Amino acid sequence: MGTGTFFFDLQFSDAGFLLEAAGRTLLISVLAISIGSFFGCIFGWLLAVTRLAGVATLGLILDVFRSVPLIIQLILFYNFFPIIGFNLSPFSAGTIVLTLYTSSLVAAVTRGGIDAVPTPTRRAARSLGMTYWQDLRFIVWPIGLRAVLPSWTGVALGVLKDSALVSVLGYVELLRASQILITRTQEPFLILAIVGAFYFALSFPISRITERIERRWRYD
Repeated sequence: MGTGTFFFDLQFSDAGFLLEAAGRTLLISVLAISIGSFFGCIFGWLLAVTRLAGVATLGLILDVFRSVPLIIQLILFYNFFPIIGFNLSPFSAGTIVLTLYTSSLVAAVTRGGIDAVPTPTRRAARSLGMTYWQDLRFIVWPIGLRAVLPSWTGVALGVLKDSALVSVLGYVELLRASQILITRTQEPFLILAIVGAFYFALSFPISRITERIERRWRYD
C-alpha cells in the first residue's frame, strides 16, 4: 500500500488530515475567542456602568445568545442569510456565531469583575483626585482582571470545545474529520481517542498559561 498504514485501517495520510482539521479548529476558536473577548469586555463594561435603555436592550440580546443552544444558533444563522440574498461559507457563519456567543459570555464575566471591585475602594481613588478613566485603569482593571481570569479561562476552553458544533454546517474541523474517518475505517474508538488527544493538546496550554498567571498574581 503506497500510503502506508498504522493502527488497523488508518493510513499515514489520515494523520495529516486530522492535523489540518485541528488547524481549522484552532483557527476558528482563536478568532472567536479573541474577537469575542474584545467586544465582550466592552459590552460588559457598558452593562456595568450604564443604565440607558439601549444598553438594557443589548443585555437582552446577549441573554438570548447565552440562553439559546449554540447548535440552534448556528443552523438558524447559516440558513437565514441565503433567504435575504447573502451566502456565507460554513467558516464565516461559524466564526460569526461563535464570536457573538463568546462575547455574550465574556460580557457577563466582565460585568461581574467590575462589580467585584469594592465601592469604597473606588470612592477612595476618586477622593485622591483620580479621574474616572484613571480609576478604571489603575483600580478596576487590575482587581477585576484577577477576579475574572478563572471564569474567562472556562469560557475560552468551552468555546474551543463548542467549535465542534460548527461541523453541522459542513465545516471540516476535528469532529467532522473524525466522522469522515470513522465512516471509512469503522474504527470509532481509536479515532475518537486521537481526536480527544488533539483537543487536549489545544486546551492544555490555555489552562497552564492562565494558571501560571494566577500563581504569579497571587504572590505579587
